Amino acid sequence: MLLTLNATSLKSLLMPPGRSKKPAMDLLDLPAFTRQTLGLGGLNLSTDLLAGADRARLEKVRERTDKAACSCLLLIEPEPQKFGEGGETKAEAAAERTRRVIEAAHLLGCSAASIHVVAEDDDAVLARVAARLKPVVERAEKLDLNLLIAPMKGLTSRPERVTELLKKVGGFRIGTFPDFQAASAQKDPSAYLHRLTPYATVVSASTMHFTSTVKKRGSGEELAHSPYDLNLMVKAIEGVGYDGPLAIDFRGDGDATTGVLRSKTMLLNALGEGPIDLDELEAELAEEDAGAEAPGEQE
Repeated sequence: MLLTLNATSLKSLLMPPGRSKKPAMDLLDLPAFTRQTLGLGGLNLSTDLLAGADRARLEKVRERTDKAACSCLLLIEPEPQKFGEGGETKAEAAAERTRRVIEAAHLLGCSAASIHVVAEDDDAVLARVAARLKPVVERAEKLDLNLLIAPMKGLTSRPERVTELLKKVGGFRIGTFPDFQAASAQKDPSAYLHRLTPYATVVSASTMHFTSTVKKRGSGEELAHSPYDLNLMVKAIEGVGYDGPLAIDFRGDGDATTGVLRSKTMLLNALGEGPIDLDELEAELAEEDAGAEAPGEQE
């Protein structure tokens, strides 16, 4: 799996409280920081980090991600969209907003965009949401993008309802954005992830609280995560054959960079991997591609 960064983990650096304060990091510097300092191979951005951005700004962000070899894979709309409303005004506003998010994701070079759907858990509402999502998904399909449904209370809180919604919308461009924290709130987190992950383009490896101990001098720190077991979550998605991007989303208190790096350490341990040298990995992949393209010997 490719470990990536959900940029909201570093929101305190990118969007400090108070308009008079200058951010500690410009968004344009985030791709290089993600690649070189955090050692992660891609980005998820959220629309609140792009507030006021025009086409030129989005293209500049994409240019920086390309230069840093740290692509933006997913654009997240954090504001829940009211696709389940009885009236058409708010539902059409939700559809229009989602279309704009899809367009922005396309400019950023993303493969997907994600939304939260506001809707009651009701059969009639589910059918209404599916009908309203269908033309939006068709637009995403024209741009070679996937639209992912992120979990929230209501209609999308139960995995069986999410998969039913996907089937009603139809096509191959509607999927899921499973989340470890959301899974942990379920009676059976593994079963929840087993149900949703096969439809996922990206999985959110949300992390919360870390404690560290040093057993003896020179042995390094030993990390523990709470309130849920990251190993269990990773094994659950591995169990259904998932090998796509795993996006670190540190949601705890304390230094954000430290939280992301600790998340990375624990996830690599759960995956049974050591630290990854991204430049070395890129060179190996380039060699493999060159070998695959070389003409075979004549028999």
